[in-house]
Amino acid sequence: MHLKLPTLKYRRLRGDMIEVFKITHNIYDPEVSPELRYYPKSNSIGNRPKYKLLNHTCHYDTRNILFLPA
Repeated sequence: MHLKLPTLKYRRLRGDMIEVFKITHNIYDPEVSPELRYYPKSNSIGNRPKYKLLNHTCHYDTRNILFLPA
């Protein structure tokens, strides 16, 4: 019997989006919640351009260094 439940990947993504919404709208205590950095030049079209977040990227490919064949 198939229950048509959402996948675990979808539930985790949805939970993460809900947590980011709560942090950006100051529902949590600002001293406890992590600080998110906003994009300084938000030119996006929409009703909430001030909530555009910076994407944290890594400039190093550590996977190639950590998993070298022995």
